[in-house]
Amino acid sequence: MGTSTVVNDTLMVLAQEPQGPEFGKASPLGLLVILLLLVGTAFLIWSMNRQLKKLPASFDTEHPEADQAFDEGTDSPGPAESTTATSDSPGTPDATSAAGTDERRPADT
Repeated sequence: MGTSTVVNDTLMVLAQEPQGPEFGKASPLGLLVILLLLVGTAFLIWSMNRQLKKLPASFDTEHPEADQAFDEGTDSPGPAESTTATSDSPGTPDATSAAGTDERRPADT
């Protein structure tokens, strides 16, 4: 039996109209699942609209003070800012060594 005969036989089986006592009957559980998915989608859209309304109309780059206050402490000092890092709490290891090189590993390793 060649490959083309197997493919032809498979296509013939798939092309036949389904028959049987259960064909075409849907379960009420399927309707419930679809309704739950629709309600969940509507909730997600509503929630996202609420979050988007909290955003400012424009992101003003002329006065970044609010952004800088929010980002305070999230960035490590760059080479232009300082070569020695200071720690806010005692006993916390610094992100940079005395030589000014970053000893942290990337997140993907």
